[in-house]
Amino acid sequence: MIAREFASGLLLGLLLALVAFGFALLVGRAVNLAAVVALAVVAVCAWANTIGAAVPLVAQRLGLDPALVSAPLITTLVDATGLAIYLVIATALLGL
Repeated sequence: MIAREFASGLLLGLLLALVAFGFALLVGRAVNLAAVVALAVVAVCAWANTIGAAVPLVAQRLGLDPALVSAPLITTLVDATGLAIYLVIATALLGL
């Protein structure tokens, strides 16, 4: 199940990355910046879907109510790590 969610997040990320790449290229006219945005969108979408599938399963195994734990934990985890993913990609591609 987690692998399927990762795959669907990857597909969603690729589709959104095409739009983000085009928009960033149109607005910023910098290929490197557009590539950072596109790669970050792919990575964050795949990560968010994976976490969104894994957290309820882990919560259930720990005997916690998945519906109660999932929403705040997934949101916080994906937001914090999503920013870190973006910054790591930007640092690697832009040499910051």
